[in-house]
Amino acid sequence: MAEIIQQEKGKRGGKKRAKRIIPHMDMTPMVDLMMLLITFFMLTTSMAKAKVMDITLPDKITDPNQEAPKISASRTLNIILGPENKIFWYPGGVKPEEYNNLPPLMETDFSPKGVRQLLLERNRALFRKIADFKQQVITGKIDISQDSLAGAIRSLKNVDDTGPIVLIKAYKAANYGNFVDILDEMNICGIARYTFVDIAWYEEKMVEFAMGGASASSRTSSN
Repeated sequence: MAEIIQQEKGKRGGKKRAKRIIPHMDMTPMVDLMMLLITFFMLTTSMAKAKVMDITLPDKITDPNQEAPKISASRTLNIILGPENKIFWYPGGVKPEEYNNLPPLMETDFSPKGVRQLLLERNRALFRKIADFKQQVITGKIDISQDSLAGAIRSLKNVDDTGPIVLIKAYKAANYGNFVDILDEMNICGIARYTFVDIAWYEEKMVEFAMGGASASSRTSSN
């Protein structure tokens, strides 16, 4: 510890002796600073809202005799998350008699001209309704709170009967990042009805055939 040496005047004609003083640190400002920091973190923590992601999952069928809900083939859109950040899709469904002649998969990506444009084209009517409703709220034509706005948008989605019913499936080589990305696209495009289902065995074959055809075509073009 450092020492402070201070000269002490002695008697006239006598020797001067050094006076040693131990330094002292005032901790009062440090205590005040700690109290301010604690108050700051308490206020900011209490005001922070947890970020959650809405996920629509299919209902579990407990009764073995209960039939699965019917889905309109004209509104059904199957999206398969493939390997290497690829997205495959096909409309409608595959009937059992078509297992030996499976339809081809269309390929897209996560660019604005990719899966987002596909979803917007199929959800154009509902997307315009939601956009017009938000514009009326912004311009003041409709006086509504932020919480009520979210409820009103949910009501518009619930009564919609024109938008697509998106079935999201993941191939075995898909990654978690694509799973989050496709959820973001559903929210951006205002898709009212989407769910996650297990990929079927014939859809895995469709993906493998599409990947094999893509690699074969790339080898042909390179040659």
